[in-house]
Amino acid sequence: GVDAPVLFDAIAGAAQPRLGEFNPQNLANMAWAFATAGVDAPRLFDAIAGAAQSRLGEFNPQDLANMAWAFACIDWKEPQLFVALANASAQQMCTMRNECLSQWHLVSLHFRLEWPDLTFPLSHCHETLQFAFQCQESTPSRLQRDVATALDRVGWTHVFEHETAEGLSLDMAQPATKRAVEVDGPSHFAKNSPSKTYVENGATRFKTRLLERLGWDVTRVSFFDWGRLQTPAAKDADLRARGFEATPK
Repeated sequence: GVDAPVLFDAIAGAAQPRLGEFNPQNLANMAWAFATAGVDAPRLFDAIAGAAQSRLGEFNPQDLANMAWAFACIDWKEPQLFVALANASAQQMCTMRNECLSQWHLVSLHFRLEWPDLTFPLSHCHETLQFAFQCQESTPSRLQRDVATALDRVGWTHVFEHETAEGLSLDMAQPATKRAVEVDGPSHFAKNSPSKTYVENGATRFKTRLLERLGWDVTRVSFFDWGRLQTPAAKDADLRARGFEATPK
C-alpha cells in the first residue's frame, strides 16, 4: 500500500458531497479502501454511514461485509450501524462466500468486545463465521521463522503459529502469559514514498486492537527493523531489549 494522506484527503473532499450518486458497491468500496489504508476520515465515514443505512436492501453480501468490516476496522463507536448491516446480511447468509463470512467474524468479535451487553444479530452463526475465518490459509514466512529462531536462542519459550480461542492467529505466543510476537512484512504497511517511511495499515491496527482488548500483550517486529540487524548476536540483543528473556522453568 501507499501512504498518501494528501491524495486521500482530496478524494474524501470530492466524494463526500456526491455520495448520493454512489451505488452500494461504490459506497462499500470507498469505506473499505479508506479503512484498509488506515486513513483518518471521520466526516467521510459519517456521510457514508448516513448514505448507506437508507439503502441496505440494495447491498449484496460482499458489499455488506466490506462495509461492516470497514467500520469495525476504524473502531466505529455506534452499534446501530452494525446491527442494521448484520440484519440485512442475515437474509443473505446462504449466498455468502467464505471471504464474507470471515469478515463478519471479525465484525462480530469487535461488536462483542465493544458492546458486551448487546446481542449481535449474527450471534447464532458464531461457529459458522469462526470456522470460515479459521479456514483461511496462512503460510509462515522466512522472516517469521528467523524471529522465532532468535526467540529460541534467547530462551523465550513460545508456541509457533498459536491460535486464540477466538480464532485469531499469532506468529509466536506464550498462551499462559498472553504475550505474543507478530512479525510484519511489507503487506502490513503503507509506504510514504517521499519520506521513505512505513505506516501500519488499517487491517494490522485492527487486529492489534482486537488482541489487546482480549488481554494480549503484543510486540510487533517489522521487516525493516529486523532487516537492519545483520548478525544473530544483534538480533538476540534486539529481542532482549524488547524484554524477551529466558523463560523461567
